[in-house]
Amino acid sequence: MVRKLLIAVAVIFAATTATEAQFVVKVRPAFVVHSKPKPPSVQHIWIEPEWVWRNGNYVMINGYWATPKVGFVYHQGYWRKQRSGYVWVAGCWRRR
Repeated sequence: MVRKLLIAVAVIFAATTATEAQFVVKVRPAFVVHSKPKPPSVQHIWIEPEWVWRNGNYVMINGYWATPKVGFVYHQGYWRKQRSGYVWVAGCWRRR
């Protein structure tokens, strides 16, 4: 039983690792400039557009206004250069 579970985990890990390799691009996609809409309140912060991997390409998702979470700060996403090209590191909320 344990052996079957370990094999299943190894297969899932291998499939995940193979999928992540497809997320590397040689040239970063062009950034489309959008104007920010007016903030709903002074408490809101702007979350910059993000890139997601869909159908073999990076697709830009529009930015939006968000209410900050208490005790957290938002770190914007960015393109990280690797030897084989670029990969998008998604933005996230982190504890202060």
